[in-house]
Formats: sequence, structure tokens, C-alpha cells
Amino acid sequence: MKSYRKELVINTNKRREYINITPSVIEAIKESNVKEGFVLVNAMNITASVFINDDEHGLHQDFENWLETLAPEKPHNRYHHNGYEDNADAHLKRQVMGREVVVAITNGKLDFGTWEQIFYGEYDGKRNKRVLIKIIGE
Repeated sequence: MKSYRKELVINTNKRREYINITPSVIEAIKESNVKEGFVLVNAMNITASVFINDDEHGLHQDFENWLETLAPEKPHNRYHHNGYEDNADAHLKRQVMGREVVVAITNGKLDFGTWEQIFYGEYDGKRNKRVLIKIIGE
């Protein structure tokens, strides 16, 4: 069995942003030479997420609106976590959107359903964050 590990470093221009990282995952699968197996993709920061969904701008705006309704950024003093930081909302948003995804690799390709893509969700950006891509298989 082969094992391959790669890290992406992402630094967004905005506090909250959604980035399609599918091309980077496809590149890592090619680098790994794994034809049959699995890929794990996870955010390595507690205020970011990795999830699968459609690459459609309106849907991404719906995510933003929904998450902001569930855990509004402001006022900062509404959260017990906020003291020297102001990112309690980002922790809650990550909890809802998830930490990681696992996708099957078949014939060297992501075994996706219709319209599925892998996204990095950032909820407290403007600094370097890491994403782990871990591939195992044959």
C-alpha cells in the first residue's frame, strides 16, 4: 500500500471565503500514483473547514447568509470565547461545516457524484492556514 502526504497553505484576502481546492487534490492524486484508494482532505485549523458541495456562487452566498444567521460575527461580546480574540463565530461556523472529507479514488480519479467538488471554507482568514491531503491505496 502506498501513502502520500501533501499540505496546502491558504491565505485568503477576506475574513470569510470559499475556495474550490479540487484541482489541488487532483494534482496530489497524480503525484501519488495511487489508482485505487482514498483521499482524506482536512483543514488543519479550528476556524476553517473542508466540505463537498456544488461550485455555484449563489449557493456559496447562501452558505454565508445561513452561517451568519446561526453564528453572527458581531457583536463580538455576545460570545464567551471572545476575549483576546474575536473569532468565536468562526469556531462555530467550522463546527457546522465540518473538518474533513474522504473521497474514493477509482482508476486514479476522484470518484465523485454529479457536481461534487471539494471546498476549503475560511471563517477567520487573512493569515496562513494549512490543509492536509493524505492519500492511501495502491
